[in-house]
Amino acid sequence: RLLRRRIRRNDCTMATAARMPCRPGHPAKLSASLLLLVPWCVSAGIMRTTFNLRPTSAASIVASRSRNTVTMRTEEPRRVVVVGAGWGGLSVAHALSKSGNVHVTVVDAAPRPGGLVSDGFLTTSGTRRAEAGQHGFWGEYHNIFALLDELSISDALTGYAEQGQYSPDGLQAVWPVYREQKQELPTGIGQALYTRFLNLPLTDLATAAPLVLAFSEFDDSPEAWARYDSISFRDLCVRLGVSKRLYKEAFEPMILTGLFAPGEECSAAAALGMAYFFVLKHQTSFDVRWARGNVGEVIFAPWVEAMKARNVTFMQSTRVVGFEETADSKIGAKIDAEIDSTSAEIKSTLRPTAQQSSRLSAVLCSPAGAAASDPPTRLEADNVVFAVGAAALSGLVRNSPILSRHAELRRFCNLRGTSVLATRLFLDRPVRTPYSANACWGFDEGVGMTWFDIRQLHKPAHDHEPGAVLEVDYYHSNSLLSMSDSDIVTKAKHDLDQMLGADCVAAEVIDAAVVRLPSGVNWYYPGSYKNMPDTTSTAIPNAYFVGDLVRTRHGSWSQEKAFVTGIEAANAILHRPVESGVIPLKDDETHVAFGRSAVSRVQKLLGLGDRAKGPSIADFLF
Repeated sequence: RLLRRRIRRNDCTMATAARMPCRPGHPAKLSASLLLLVPWCVSAGIMRTTFNLRPTSAASIVASRSRNTVTMRTEEPRRVVVVGAGWGGLSVAHALSKSGNVHVTVVDAAPRPGGLVSDGFLTTSGTRRAEAGQHGFWGEYHNIFALLDELSISDALTGYAEQGQYSPDGLQAVWPVYREQKQELPTGIGQALYTRFLNLPLTDLATAAPLVLAFSEFDDSPEAWARYDSISFRDLCVRLGVSKRLYKEAFEPMILTGLFAPGEECSAAAALGMAYFFVLKHQTSFDVRWARGNVGEVIFAPWVEAMKARNVTFMQSTRVVGFEETADSKIGAKIDAEIDSTSAEIKSTLRPTAQQSSRLSAVLCSPAGAAASDPPTRLEADNVVFAVGAAALSGLVRNSPILSRHAELRRFCNLRGTSVLATRLFLDRPVRTPYSANACWGFDEGVGMTWFDIRQLHKPAHDHEPGAVLEVDYYHSNSLLSMSDSDIVTKAKHDLDQMLGADCVAAEVIDAAVVRLPSGVNWYYPGSYKNMPDTTSTAIPNAYFVGDLVRTRHGSWSQEKAFVTGIEAANAILHRPVESGVIPLKDDETHVAFGRSAVSRVQKLLGLGDRAKGPSIADFLF
């Protein structure tokens, strides 16, 4: 029992049971207790074991207790292969590399770590760098902020600043820095009073009130997801009486820039969860900071160097082309061979261990530029972590006979991504921009849009440039990806001209970057929840999943969620509590908690003691 506890806690890497006293009449029981530990260690993925059973007769044990010995030792560190080098993949590698006896290899198809937020893209002149869109760091990103503190790079982020919202008709709204307001009000009330909508009538804003019922019922539980995931966010708003204008000018832009798809193509559950985390958790939740440079340079580069110092191996520009597996039944067969002389009672106790699922034993990789005839690189693995987005995960399953054998993994083939288009324009003269970060609506049907003053955000990196450096990013942008680079640059400049006026119209583009990311971000379409992965696979016990597509109860979204799931996967691999090392979100505010409690009590009452059988708002939306 002591050995089991120590190994489960990961307190030891070598456990030896030797000279164990026993009564002369109980050699079989001693052998059984020791043998049962061996397959348990192997099936749990804790260590590879070697063992030697000496004669178990009573006379032998009495003559020399030291001859009845079972020795278990870790022959080498646990080998973990992480597929993908975005926030989730780097997070799990970071957590595992600090645990001691683990060797982590990160495999990624991109030339530089970072996943969706990687940089290394060049402008058409080849002289200036760009990245795959801008990514904010919002008020509830507590775990990422802790990472930046740990790496001593908190100054990589800007301060908080006001943000604008534009349409083709100009500025429509201003989001203040909510934490700088005179008084912090209950969430929902503070955002409503302090946000400055310049043209949206109060009568339209008031139609958002019925959504309080949906937020009160949706508590991020699996049951709440099951109720709301099959409904689109647009349908939810229409059925609850949200005005057409409020939806078009406030809610649709939020969904397009937060979930990267229009409301009619997004799960209501995903929209409610995302909006609560980013906007409504607290009055200050919507306050956002931005990187002072390309994220790959100011955050990922020092982070990767810190992991390399802990012997994490990075294999960039390398594709995963296959997997190998080992059936746990082979382990059982080896044990059976060693215990042929033991009693039938011991054999029957050990037999179930041989009926385990198969495990991934190696990841097969191919570096960029390798010939088709070149054999793949083989990475032996005790655990494999999939840290890729929906489209990539679907592709891995479709192209692997080993993965596609399992129904749990085949459902990932239903997952899909939506596209992002990022542009960065270098102008020949300065252009006045009231706000450094801005959201937009009304330019292209079903396409989200944001734009940024990169010269302000990255100051002083672009102080040598002759003019403004502006970035325009488009989401759910399939309809734009087929355009030529020059046409995309022309469109982006025209969109900016409409918002910024004469200063921008007079400026000329002297250089530009265009970055296409087809199916690059996860798509939370209605009904997608049932196809999402959990942290730990049930079909392949040494396979794990991380990223913002993974089902988790933390409550975070986007980069913060990807980072948190990386810690949770590391905890699962190391047999730690799921919440170990994770900073939880603060509790719901009092009025929110009261509303959710009231809805729960009513549902339980009407469901005759079973809340799941009680009525739901979602039940009346069809």
